[in-house]
Amino acid sequence: MPKLWNETIEEHRRAVRDAVLAATVALVAEQGLRGVTMSRIAEETGIGRATLYKYFPDVESIMVAWHERQITGHLHELAGLRDGPGGAGERLAAVLEAYAFIQHRRHGHGAELSALLHRGEHVVHAERHLHGFVRDLLAEAAAAGEVRDDVAPDELATYCLHALAAAGGLPSQAAVRRLVAVTVAGLSPSS
Repeated sequence: MPKLWNETIEEHRRAVRDAVLAATVALVAEQGLRGVTMSRIAEETGIGRATLYKYFPDVESIMVAWHERQITGHLHELAGLRDGPGGAGERLAAVLEAYAFIQHRRHGHGAELSALLHRGEHVVHAERHLHGFVRDLLAEAAAAGEVRDDVAPDELATYCLHALAAAGGLPSQAAVRRLVAVTVAGLSPSS
């Protein structure tokens, strides 16, 4: 097939997939995971059910695909802050704050949806990746004297990520900022 034809087909498939993901997320937010059917998604997306089944076998797989996309976006956002301008300590604080706000927004998933979305291998891989780049940023900041060096960067990364996961249960953005401040204060160099 000609290259233009292949690109057009791929673009169409991408557009259909995007529409399916968007429609499913909106329907699940409105009706809950168990209240959404493949028929309703097909109708909302404007495609036939048979076409929808060519893309996804069930509602859960659509939500997992959406979640994988979300995680990839979050990792890109955090990597951009990590690689941005400023000293290691400033970049670390920016990454930790952004991570805390991601956790805060995630709280709205609800228990059933969270259980589905956070059990996949994609989550484990993303957590390892995030831990590694926070650890490396902590090591860089410790070498520059901007954070404590009496605790291994690997342990500090675990501390930071576990502490900031609590942002998911906080009632406001102000509370998230306070949690970030306390966490960052715990990284201060020893006197």
